[in-house]
Amino acid sequence: MTHFIQLHMLTSYPPANLNRDDLGRPKTATMGGAERLRVSSQSLKRNWRVSRVFQQALAGHLGTRTKRLGPEIHERLVAGGIPEKKAVAWAGKIAHVFGKLQKDGLHIEQLAHISPEERRAVDELTETLIREQREPTEKELDLLRHTPSAADIALFGRMLAADPGYNVEAACQVAHAITTHRVVVEDDYFTAVDDLNTGEEDRGAGHIGENGFAAGLFYSYLCIDREQLVDNFGGDTELADRAVEALTEAAVKVAPRGKQNSFGSHAYASYVRAERGGQQPRSLSVAFLKPVQDHDYGEASIRVLEQQAENFDQVYGACADSVYTLNALKGTGSLDELKRFVVGA
Repeated sequence: MTHFIQLHMLTSYPPANLNRDDLGRPKTATMGGAERLRVSSQSLKRNWRVSRVFQQALAGHLGTRTKRLGPEIHERLVAGGIPEKKAVAWAGKIAHVFGKLQKDGLHIEQLAHISPEERRAVDELTETLIREQREPTEKELDLLRHTPSAADIALFGRMLAADPGYNVEAACQVAHAITTHRVVVEDDYFTAVDDLNTGEEDRGAGHIGENGFAAGLFYSYLCIDREQLVDNFGGDTELADRAVEALTEAAVKVAPRGKQNSFGSHAYASYVRAERGGQQPRSLSVAFLKPVQDHDYGEASIRVLEQQAENFDQVYGACADSVYTLNALKGTGSLDELKRFVVGA
């Protein structure tokens, strides 16, 4: 039986600023003594989770991450005729189920990931309070669910500090993506013209700015614990397979959205190595400990990645029961076959 599903991906991005640091420049990391571009796992998961690919495939099985549950309930209560003071108190009681509240008594301090079942329970309780003009009972505030059907919660987990018993262990681990080669972040000096500048005295730029950017071929890695995923779904294997297929397609097709309007840096994975098996997972990032220096980064990166996988197999024995590769540089493999492979179809 397949326990772990691992994806190793190589994706090339043209000049871009995919994921910014606190200064607005592309995030970087030092590996093997060389500076690399980096895209954080948080950025990758966020973009996959909200992508059209993921949303359409798992409609009705997605959670909502928010601090604003309390204000939303409050607005509905007030609109339903509940006096302001009572609306704040009642909405705060419901929101507090999902986390400690801020000083306003409505906003949750940390982002709470709320499943569809929990959201429906909140909506139904809110309507009951409006209809019966009363505050919620302790029994009615039992809104949390141990096995939510939200695919994003099942895959990426959730932590409820206020009630750890309802935490969900993530079934998917995602590494920060790094370039296979050394990079130098460059600066883009740009100007913008004021359209209403018409006279000689108006010559010059209406705005001057500077953006950091760089291009690179990124290695990305994710691992799905299928047994944990099925357990998170309460044994629903069909929903687990749908989630694996949707995540796989999003991972190979969806680009981070940072500065997309300025750089148009959408990209599909050029190479994917998918592995299934019960063996202990391992990343292949060590293949790039020595930065790739070949001018053909694509072919060179694929070559060293495959060699490292073979070397691990020679040293430790087969690290996967079965392997499937997609190579868009050579036109081999297909997304449909890849999706069937990851679910064992």
